[in-house]
Amino acid sequence: MARLSREVQLRRADLVLETFRRMRCKEELSEAVTPFYIWRTDSNQVLARGVLGYENARDKANELRKKLDLHWDQVKFKSEKKSKSFGSGGGGGRVVTAKNYNPSKRSYFKGVYDAKGNYADLD
Repeated sequence: MARLSREVQLRRADLVLETFRRMRCKEELSEAVTPFYIWRTDSNQVLARGVLGYENARDKANELRKKLDLHWDQVKFKSEKKSKSFGSGGGGGRVVTAKNYNPSKRSYFKGVYDAKGNYADLD
C-alpha cells in the first residue's frame, strides 16, 4: 500500500514538472514572437518598431542609447500589443440612432450592434 502511494506521488510530481516545462516553453515562445517598439522618453520619438523578443528589444534599446549618446532613463521599450475594445476593429459594427431624444446629452440615444448581434450603448 505504501509503495502504491509512493508511485502515485512520483506520477503526480512528474505531471507537475511536465506542466511547468510546457508553460515555460509556451512563455518563451510568446516572448520570442512579441514585437516591441523603442522610444525616447523626453520627446516621445519612436526610435524602432517591430523588434521581436524581449532580449532583442533590450539589446537594441541599449545599442540605440549608446549610438545617440542618451541616458538610461531616456530610452524605453514596450510591447506592441494592441487592445481590442468593443465595436472597434475591422468588422466594426452597425451604429443605430434611436427616435428618442436625450436632453442631458443634447443628442439622440445611440448604440452599436457587433457581429454577433450584441447591443452596446454609445452614450
